[in-house]
Amino acid sequence: MAQSKLDFILYGASSFVGQIMVEYLASYSAESFSWAIAGRDEQKLLSLKSQFKLNEIQHFVADATDAEALSAMCAQTKVVVTTVGPYALYGEPLVAACAQSGTDYCDLTGEPQWIKAMLDKYEAQAKASGARIVNCAGFDSIPSDLGVYLSQTLAIEKTGEPAKQIKMRVRKVKGTASGGTVASLLNVLKEAGANQDLKRQLLNPYLLCPQGHDFSKRQKVHKKAEYDEELELWTMPFVMAAINERIVHRSNALLNNRYGKDFMYDEAMSAKGAGTAWLTTLVLGAFVGAASIGPIRNLLSKYVLPKPGEGPSKQQQEEGMFDMRFYAALPKDPNVRTMQSAMQVVQVYGDKDPGYGSTAKMLSQLTLCLAKDAEGVKGGFWTPASALAAPLMKRLAEHAGVQVREM
Repeated sequence: MAQSKLDFILYGASSFVGQIMVEYLASYSAESFSWAIAGRDEQKLLSLKSQFKLNEIQHFVADATDAEALSAMCAQTKVVVTTVGPYALYGEPLVAACAQSGTDYCDLTGEPQWIKAMLDKYEAQAKASGARIVNCAGFDSIPSDLGVYLSQTLAIEKTGEPAKQIKMRVRKVKGTASGGTVASLLNVLKEAGANQDLKRQLLNPYLLCPQGHDFSKRQKVHKKAEYDEELELWTMPFVMAAINERIVHRSNALLNNRYGKDFMYDEAMSAKGAGTAWLTTLVLGAFVGAASIGPIRNLLSKYVLPKPGEGPSKQQQEEGMFDMRFYAALPKDPNVRTMQSAMQVVQVYGDKDPGYGSTAKMLSQLTLCLAKDAEGVKGGFWTPASALAAPLMKRLAEHAGVQVREM
């Protein structure tokens, strides 16, 4: 009798986020599941198993470039979840193995240029094999994707049609970046600097939408500090908007234009005043400008910025949080003459450091969602909202400290 497959394998278990996930999953008792850990260094895997008293679970040794080992690993499981980035450097062989074998896959990438390349190369194969592939399953882009999904669900329930525009504003965030996140950002800047065509692609808000989409609405891009008259607050650019906005538009396309063909969506951070907004904008612009220059980027990477494997302390993760608000102006109610529009507000709130404490839980719950709650979802490349919105929101609220709710 053939041995049943594992529910999932965590690849990159000894990475910074991987270790947080191992700790979380080792103590998770809300449901039963079968799993294993994997990576390229067997001694680190054995050390993790010993540290978290997981000697009964399997481990697999596979280098990110070893197609044969990755395929053998995929054959043992329903889902592979990977934390090994930058994905543009190390991610393709595992995507290829999953697409070929029909194994479900999820990751933490925030690299739109890499997702586009994987779509072009492997989406047809994933559809044929039945592999459900879900990118951006952490802070970028689960909160944005689910926040818009709930906003539009409520708008349709209330008015019979979706909101034409939603603005997301990060009202408060407390967290620090890890070396892995920094390495991914630097790699995007490096690739864009060396390829003008790629640079132009990255400016396209519909870069990740399926071929044949008919979206053409010009989208707002936050390049500087500015005052939002409608919301009565100062805003400044949000570094994650570049990936989040593109995932939201892809969700709209995959959900058969559920948000409308001319849907407008933009993301920014709110600021306490003009001074904070302008200072933060200038600092961010100076960093991106410097990091776009090869020699300076190398110096920053070597001497200033955190290295891969480095990140916030346990205390910093516990003390972190994020509060994101989604503002939708609903159509005028013809029965209420005095009200021009009703401002609907949805909040996505997380009680841990967004990039690590909360991300580890979000990615874990999406992995379990793929393994247990994805019946009826066909093979192909999906977004969190387009594949798993309802069960994922329930899981996040109950087991990850992340609430998606109307205010």
